[in-house]
Amino acid sequence: MTAGALVSYSSRVTSRRPTRTTETDEPRGASSAPSYARAGVDLDHDEGFVGEIKEIARGSFRPEVLSSIGGFAGLFKTPDRYRDPVLVASTDGVGTKLKLAARLGRYDTIGIDCVAMVVNDLVVQGAEPIVFLDYLAMGELDRGIATEALRGVTEGCRRAGCALLGGETATMPGVYPPGEVELVGFGVGVVEREKVIDGSTIREGDVLLGLSSNGVHSNGFSLVRSILDQAERAGNLDLRAEDPDLNGSVASALLAPTRIYVKPILNLLRDFTLNGMVHVTGGGFGGNVPRILPKGVRARIDTSSWPRPPIFGWLQRR
Repeated sequence: MTAGALVSYSSRVTSRRPTRTTETDEPRGASSAPSYARAGVDLDHDEGFVGEIKEIARGSFRPEVLSSIGGFAGLFKTPDRYRDPVLVASTDGVGTKLKLAARLGRYDTIGIDCVAMVVNDLVVQGAEPIVFLDYLAMGELDRGIATEALRGVTEGCRRAGCALLGGETATMPGVYPPGEVELVGFGVGVVEREKVIDGSTIREGDVLLGLSSNGVHSNGFSLVRSILDQAERAGNLDLRAEDPDLNGSVASALLAPTRIYVKPILNLLRDFTLNGMVHVTGGGFGGNVPRILPKGVRARIDTSSWPRPPIFGWLQRR
């Protein structure tokens, strides 16, 4: 079936109200009565945004998206080519990189980060990511920020080959300061049962191959922000200034979106047998590689065998 309208993308305040409530709907003498508008929520503004996001999300659809039935959840048909499919699920968020994005007023890459953190976890199990859902929250709906972030989510889904099947946009006055957002994702992948990769077939003598990062990705930003704060107090920091060592600004280097490894890994799996894979995130090699090693097996990694992205040297010098 062909893809149609996205039916499950909702705004928290618009999906639950039974009737329209605006300032002009209030009866005379009720000017002090509680209302969504006085609480900081513009229902009509939020409702219009939902329709806009449906159009954006449609750009990530796959033929398996079923849109003609239901409206409270997204529907997706398991691809026919799988004989004994196993579903693989993961969830993650962008983390405190969002604080830097808000500081710089740049939200165009965080959606890609959100997708990457989830789909990279899926593909290291041997799974093809097929669907993704996001959760975006802010104090009051800023359509510019939200649209920028969710365009990034859609782009991330395109890069990973999965469909943005739905999501939630939550407006929560008093919870988030202006300009700040929370962005979290949930994804599902599929793999043949006999092709699940869990590291159990790793043996002594196996060769380790690494796929390089393009920067800090979406981990360690509490430390990164601490380094930036120290440099700022010392008076030698301009995040937007061009740095010849970085081939651009510090801001661009730090906000570079997390690399999505799905397509190169799926290509490898078509031609080779991979015994185990690791998505190196928080905790680095030491915190992630041992998670897939069988008892009694250790990994030896030559950290001098690849060039380090320049942003790491920049951070170390400060």
